[in-house]
Amino acid sequence: MPQVKVAVVGAGVIGFSSAVCIAESLPNAAVTIIAEKFSPDTTSDGAAGIFFAAEFHEIPVERQRRWFKDSFNHLLQIAHSAQAPHAGVMLSSGCQIFKQEPAVKRPFWADLVIGQGDMSPSELQRFPEHGFGQVFTTLKCECSRYLPWLQHRFIKAGGVVEQRHVSSLNELCGFDLIVNCSGLGSKALADDSAVFPVRGQVLKVSAPWIQHFIRDSDGKTYIYPGIESVTVGGTRQEHDWRLDIDEQDTTGILERCKKLEPSLENAVVLSKWVGLRPSRKCPRVERGVMKTKGKNIPVVHNYGHGGWGVTLAWGCAVDTLGLVTQSLRDIRPVAKL
Repeated sequence: MPQVKVAVVGAGVIGFSSAVCIAESLPNAAVTIIAEKFSPDTTSDGAAGIFFAAEFHEIPVERQRRWFKDSFNHLLQIAHSAQAPHAGVMLSSGCQIFKQEPAVKRPFWADLVIGQGDMSPSELQRFPEHGFGQVFTTLKCECSRYLPWLQHRFIKAGGVVEQRHVSSLNELCGFDLIVNCSGLGSKALADDSAVFPVRGQVLKVSAPWIQHFIRDSDGKTYIYPGIESVTVGGTRQEHDWRLDIDEQDTTGILERCKKLEPSLENAVVLSKWVGLRPSRKCPRVERGVMKTKGKNIPVVHNYGHGGWGVTLAWGCAVDTLGLVTQSLRDIRPVAKL
């Protein structure tokens, strides 16, 4: 029986997670991942990669919990394996702090991380401008290691890697099915005006004495220790397409982070990075269809995760696999997938 040809557009953490899920689960699918940029040149490569999520109010909470849980369990298994340092996955403990007690004290993912609980007054003393906090152990996934690791896994599963620019999904009419994981590119490729950038700037510093993460609840100030360096950030500048380093942002990041962790005064800045988070009011993970050259080609969309791409990648990839399977059964109902 001839194989079905599947194209995955986009080689960030969403694209490679989807491609691996499909290639490993559907032996009758010949999967090609197509992108102009691969690691180390993707937006995912610079992501802080801490496992944390905001709630999308237009998506059922149970679906979001499934995305989070599937992703967490996938990476936790890697963290507990000999592959952990190669894949860039590690456990990370720390706190999220709030200036005031939030209306929702227990986020939807609270029972899915490890040991989540409220901070005591004595624990909060080091943060005099904050009146509430939570401690927990979560995961950190460094995509500069994780993406090459996933690419190796994808190729091992029979996947093909193709580096080129895609101007239109119509260029892929030779495939039986397209999976669109093009992030900001979906503004043009999917004609989706709801997609917009959120500019993020971070620094990598050498501060090996810092062992626990600190995140301010506004999402603009955070300190995330990693395998070889500490990521400090950041910015959340909506509809800002600038990719140059802004030294005013650099100064602001360091000042804010030093207020939370004064010992950063002794840190050495190793690098500065800017990326554009591919954002949307809520992620788009759904089936569609493309009409071209007299035929209908199924398209599965998986994009618009904003700053939560690393957190949701594997869970959304599992959802994408299900949508791909449904679509292939529709076009080849007797195919053994």
